[in-house]
Amino acid sequence: FPITFMNDSGRSVQSMVRRYRIIDPTRLIVVQDELDLPPGELKIKEGGGLAGHNGLRSITQHLTTQDYLRVRIGVGKPQSKQYGKGHVLSRVPRRERELLDVAIAEAADAVELIVDDGVTAAMQRFNVKR
Repeated sequence: FPITFMNDSGRSVQSMVRRYRIIDPTRLIVVQDELDLPPGELKIKEGGGLAGHNGLRSITQHLTTQDYLRVRIGVGKPQSKQYGKGHVLSRVPRRERELLDVAIAEAADAVELIVDDGVTAAMQRFNVKR
């Protein structure tokens, strides 16, 4: 079980990758919060940039690759970039909480689909506007 903060999650991920001898980074699925998506929206992505996400930055630094899979759960964007940290750490309004609860359940389904049928199948199912 990880004992690191999210911003230093790369240490825990690196330990897990070593322990389970994961060589191919596309066999690693990271579920993350995403400021660039509206609350409750879910997207699956293969590799890509960090978009200022410190947890992803830490994982990328420790694994020396960005080629892992991501299940991105939208949390919405604050009015100004300087409020990003407060936005993701603050209490979620009830209406958004309901959206996030559904998105979290869908994220679990997405991870199962990636494992069972591959990332392409999961992207085809979940990366559509709803």
